[in-house]
Amino acid sequence: MSADPSHPALRRDARLNRERIVEVAHDLFARRGLDVPMAAVARHAGVGMATLYRRFPTKEALVGEVFSHQFDTCVSVVDDALADPDPWRGFVTLVEKVGEMQACDRGFSAAVATAFPADVAAERALGRVTELIDRAKAAGELRADFAVTDLALVLMANDGVTTDSPAATRTASRRLVAYLLNSFRAEHAGVPLPPPAPMSVLPV
Repeated sequence: MSADPSHPALRRDARLNRERIVEVAHDLFARRGLDVPMAAVARHAGVGMATLYRRFPTKEALVGEVFSHQFDTCVSVVDDALADPDPWRGFVTLVEKVGEMQACDRGFSAAVATAFPADVAAERALGRVTELIDRAKAAGELRADFAVTDLALVLMANDGVTTDSPAATRTASRRLVAYLLNSFRAEHAGVPLPPPAPMSVLPV
């Protein structure tokens, strides 16, 4: 039996539709956050809702695909920071790089909180972040009352930085992160902080 010549074309169309949806969704999420409706994604991608949901049955599935590279990058940043022989420099690198990723992409924070895989890799990354914090404390560089959940406060504060242009937002974000990192130094831990709030390390 001869092969149906339409099958390769259909497979190619499906692949191109999927790539287009992911590209458009990433642009919309980066500029407007994750509140963008699925209908808007379909409209901008030039596909019907049926096609969109055939490729991505849920919004969470689409978000996970759109930000998969950022998720992988986050894990790599944690690993690189922990590999730094200087505990404080490693901690600073982690906070600065994640802050920069966040400032460049409005959907990043919500994507991490919503779609970061709740699997062994995510738990491993969190465990290594805790290890990085403990190392910086043991080195006498990070204030002893810093809690892992304080990273959520950093991301929440940084997420609120908005300006008239992406370049200005990145500049303001770097300044905010620098202020926060300075306050985290052990040498500035004069007055005890209130107890940390019970919250996820990732902002919701």
